[in-house]
Amino acid sequence: MIKRTIEISRHPAHLSVKHDQLKVQRHTDDESGPLEASIPCEDIGVMVVDHHQTTYTHQALARLVEHGAAVVICGRNHQPTGLLLPISSNTETVTRLHEQIGATQPLVKQLWKQIVVAKVRAQATALPDHLPEKIRLKKMQSEVRSGDPTNVEAQAAKTYWAGWRKVDSRLIAFRRDPDGDDPANGMLNYGYTVLRASMGRAIIAAGLHPALGVHHTHRANAFALADDLIEPLRPIIDGAVFQMLMNDQTDLTQDNKAVLLGKLTSPVRTDGQVGPLMVSLHRYVASLVWCYRREQKKLVFPVYVGDNPDGD
Repeated sequence: MIKRTIEISRHPAHLSVKHDQLKVQRHTDDESGPLEASIPCEDIGVMVVDHHQTTYTHQALARLVEHGAAVVICGRNHQPTGLLLPISSNTETVTRLHEQIGATQPLVKQLWKQIVVAKVRAQATALPDHLPEKIRLKKMQSEVRSGDPTNVEAQAAKTYWAGWRKVDSRLIAFRRDPDGDDPANGMLNYGYTVLRASMGRAIIAAGLHPALGVHHTHRANAFALADDLIEPLRPIIDGAVFQMLMNDQTDLTQDNKAVLLGKLTSPVRTDGQVGPLMVSLHRYVASLVWCYRREQKKLVFPVYVGDNPDGD
């Protein structure tokens, strides 16, 4: 079953639970629409709270994470500032943690090479065919070595964003900077964080620990593995944001947030099967588990197929 993505942002609300149903009650009744909504907790995959007057009961948060939901809390600037994830109930958690910790350096380097190649491939696919940057990115895929010692990932990122700036004159001044004031950076950050939350949820469901990364290893990063695994998926968010920019939409509006949240249900092809991204993340993480267990050597990456799931 495809889990639902819920966003609380239009109105101040109180979140509580009754009979395992999440109750969303508006604090005010000065606008049209129902004053209360009821959603089964087990149906929720990700909940994004982006209204500073939202209140909760302890039971609401507890039951959501007990049912496997990821809860994203946004700050005053509407950017995600916190993430609540469930503690895995996977019966093989201890075994899988030992396998994750015991991964050898050669294996880790090979995994990171696969991730970088998949990311560069996705970046090339996202660029229009007429751009020379697309051709360059295609060539760069073969330049990635085990562990990416020459940092092809960074070189590809520079080429990729340079290509996007050529797509339309409205993008000429854009520079990708997670801490930048450009509205586009805020939109990208929002989309990446939602993707990161969903990936973290899949990692924990698989019995792995999100802090034990393949490449990202900063001691303050509790979601290093999620950051590793979402790298090839970032262009899905990029494409949505740049479409907004070319439509002169430069604010993180309710509609734009809905589009970015909706990318979690976008069709992707994973190991020959087409399905929603949120579901395919579990197959992607499962392939990592199999690699840790030496049962296979290749990760299975979700590949975005856009609005044409039957095409290449």
